[in-house]
Amino acid sequence: MSVFDAKEHTHTRFNLLTGEWILVSPHRTKRPWQGKVETLPVDDRPSYDPKCYLCPGNTRADGSVNPVYPSSNVFTNDYSTLLIDTPEGSMNIDGLLRATGEKGICRVISFSPDHSLTLPQLSNEEIEKGIRVWCAEFEELSANPIIKYIQIFENKGEIMGCSNPHPHEQIWSLSSLPLEIMKETDQQKKYFQDKGRSLLSDYLQLEIRQKERIILENEHFVALVPFWAVWPFETMIVSKRHVTNLLQFTNEEKYAMANLIKRLTIKYDNLFEISFPYSAGVHQSPVNDGGHPEWHWHMHFYPPLLRSETVKKFMVGYEMLANPQRDVSPEWAAERLRNCSEVHYKKG
Repeated sequence: MSVFDAKEHTHTRFNLLTGEWILVSPHRTKRPWQGKVETLPVDDRPSYDPKCYLCPGNTRADGSVNPVYPSSNVFTNDYSTLLIDTPEGSMNIDGLLRATGEKGICRVISFSPDHSLTLPQLSNEEIEKGIRVWCAEFEELSANPIIKYIQIFENKGEIMGCSNPHPHEQIWSLSSLPLEIMKETDQQKKYFQDKGRSLLSDYLQLEIRQKERIILENEHFVALVPFWAVWPFETMIVSKRHVTNLLQFTNEEKYAMANLIKRLTIKYDNLFEISFPYSAGVHQSPVNDGGHPEWHWHMHFYPPLLRSETVKKFMVGYEMLANPQRDVSPEWAAERLRNCSEVHYKKG
């Protein structure tokens, strides 16, 4: 009788941040692929595009003109998903049809005036300046008592639905807590109340001991493939110090964060030697919602690519109707990323 091996046999894994489960089927990597093959756009953007509404000096969709900015530029989204002047109100029909008005502010941050540069192509110093912009925006938005959560995120690449090729991030601030944040708050709070320590502090120490899923680390941060990862090359950056939000990081930690973001995204690009697509975002404590000592700052990266630059992971069928499933093991994915060079392939 064979002995169970998580690297070979189908099993479920627990996501300690959300309380959900994922099905892992590592043997399925041996199946032939006859499904969808993506056609990726050629990555040959110019340094400046006169038609781009994010480039310096250009006219945006609302008719305003961008400043000739030297490093990064922040503006309120011309087509915001959330609006601060949304009327308050709700509907409730027999307790079955319920809706509540949602207020918010959506902003866009250009990484750089250069239309062609993505995060792995920026310097540590340029990325650190971007992190300082995150901090300034977080501080300003959290001063508004209406705002309860601030989500900083990036969609990179056409395959992720990015509507403008100029590298940029978004900030959505909301008057309620999003679903993923509610789940992560609940799980972290239960652990903190029981142990008196942050959930991710203990998880990170275990990962550092095992070393199987760690990709990179420096003095202040670790980049790893979570034990419960859903996407093939999903990763997470976690601060070694228990910090609840961006404003608590020291200048040294902000630079270390920039260093790890750059190194990780270089490895992503080098994996298939393309500008690697993903959705990535910061998770941190809610604001104007009482104290949240249980929260531990981290950053998620969710890339869609599976076997190559043209084969994408789809969330369909069982994953939509039951629960998430993955083929390649997190340990295998971590080894692949760990072995990628830290010199960008365009400079190699």
